[in-house]
Amino acid sequence: MKILVLSDSHSALSFMRLCIEKVKPDHIIHLGDHYDDGQAMAEEYPNIPLTQVPGNCDRYRCPPFVQEMLVQRVCGVNLYMTHGHRHRVKQDTGLLLRDAKASRVDAVLYGHTHVPNCYQDPEGLWILNPGSCGYFGGTAGLIETKDGKIACCRLLRQEDLEDGL
Repeated sequence: MKILVLSDSHSALSFMRLCIEKVKPDHIIHLGDHYDDGQAMAEEYPNIPLTQVPGNCDRYRCPPFVQEMLVQRVCGVNLYMTHGHRHRVKQDTGLLLRDAKASRVDAVLYGHTHVPNCYQDPEGLWILNPGSCGYFGGTAGLIETKDGKIACCRLLRQEDLEDGL
């Protein structure tokens, strides 16, 4: 199964649409900044489940009861999802990784920095920041799962989508 991870769209929807059309994901995750962009994708693609968390720019863009951090099973794997501003990820990811490991998840997903990053730590935890789907040509993350495990986790750029997955 394919999970498309998007963040920091900042009202630029064209790259989000391109990703959805090319990847054909089983689930979409939007990690904030701008929460209403995720809602727009949910309306345009009603047959694809969407999970989202708000970012630091979303105070007035989503209901106040929306959780800023989620731990949820998606496509058979456990994910820790947050925008990242509450974990101060622009300074370092130590607090984020501590909380994710305490939650016993398969992957931690965050945004906020606009800097794409994807790696697996020595303990097996996947760390994914999809970058910004709204700036610099756009980047996204793709998680592929099989039999309740992450089979592949990687970054997607515009040229990846044009060349075919």
